[in-house]
Amino acid sequence: MVSRQQGRDDFLQKIKGDFDARLAALASEPDRWVEFIDQVAVFGARYSLNNQFLLMMQANERGIEPTYFMSYGNKAGTSGWLSRGRKVREGEKSFKVWAPVKRRPTEEQAREWESSGRTVRREQSGRLARQVVRFKLASTFDLSQTDGEPFEVPTVRQRRRMRTSAAGVPQLLVGEDLTGALNDLVSLIETSGYGFDLAPPGSQYLGAANGITVAAGVMRVLVRDDVSPAQRVKTTVHELAHIRCGHLTDTETGADVHRGQAETEAESVAHIVCAALGLDTAAFSDAYVLGWADGDMDLVQQCAATVLRVAKSILTDLAPEEGAGESDPVDDASRTEAVQ
Repeated sequence: MVSRQQGRDDFLQKIKGDFDARLAALASEPDRWVEFIDQVAVFGARYSLNNQFLLMMQANERGIEPTYFMSYGNKAGTSGWLSRGRKVREGEKSFKVWAPVKRRPTEEQAREWESSGRTVRREQSGRLARQVVRFKLASTFDLSQTDGEPFEVPTVRQRRRMRTSAAGVPQLLVGEDLTGALNDLVSLIETSGYGFDLAPPGSQYLGAANGITVAAGVMRVLVRDDVSPAQRVKTTVHELAHIRCGHLTDTETGADVHRGQAETEAESVAHIVCAALGLDTAAFSDAYVLGWADGDMDLVQQCAATVLRVAKSILTDLAPEEGAGESDPVDDASRTEAVQ
C-alpha cells in the first residue's frame, strides 16, 4: 500500500513534470500559446500560472470542461460552496490547487527577506503585516460537482451589468461594441498618467498602426479614429496592457524586452480581457508569436505570468468582485515559486 506521504510526493513529481511539459510546448509551438490564451480567457484570468496548469492537468485527466471552482466551505456555511447554498456531492474527488499560507514574520526573518531582495509589508503602525510565507496544496471543487441553489458564474460581463444597472445607466449598443467598456478603459489609461486621443491614420506618432502609446515627453495613447467600435476597444486594451506590463516606463522589466515579447504580452492580455467582456476577438495571428522565445522556457514562464497578472488586474478594475480579499485559495495563489 502506498503511504500518504509517498502519494503526495508522487503527485508533486507529476505536477512538476506536467508544468515543464506545458512550458516546453508553449516555448516551441506558437499554436499552443494561442490555445493557452484561449483557455485562460474562458476563466477570465482568475488563476495563477501554476494553478492554471494544475487545473488543466486534472481536468484533462477526468475528461471534463470545468466552469467555476470554490472550496467546500466551512462548518458555519459562510465560505465556499456552502455559502452559495450548494453542497459538494458525496464521493466527488477534489481538484488540487496551490494556496498561500500567511503569517506574521519575526523582525529577524524580515531582515533576511529584505536582504535577499524580497519586499516586506508593514502596517501603518510599523508592525510587520501577515504575508505569504509558503504555498500548500488545497482542495477545491468545480460547479459541476455540486447541487443546490441556482448559481450563475460571476463573469466580468455579469458584474458590469449589475454595476451599470445599479447606477441606473443603460448600456447602449454602439456599433459592433457590446461591452460599454471604452470609457472605463480610457479612465484606467488616464489614471496611469497618460492622455488618450483618437487620431487619423498616418498622423504623427500613429502612422500605419491601429494604436500606439508614446511615453517620454508626450505620455499619450493614440488610437485610430476610423476603426470599428469593437476594434477601438481591443486596441485600447492592447495599449493599456503595454503600460501595465511595464513595456514603457519600467526600466527593469521594460527597457530590454524584445519587441516580439512585448507585442505578444500586450496582444494576449487584450485577447483575454476582450473575451471576458464578451467581445469576440479571433485569436491573433501567430506569425510572430513567441518568435523571440526560441524555446526558452524561463522566458515563456515570465511572459505567461505577466499576461495573467496584467489581464487579471485590468478585469478587476473594470468589474471588481464582490467580497474581494475574502476569496478562495484558488484565487489567491499568484506567485510562480510554488512549483519547484
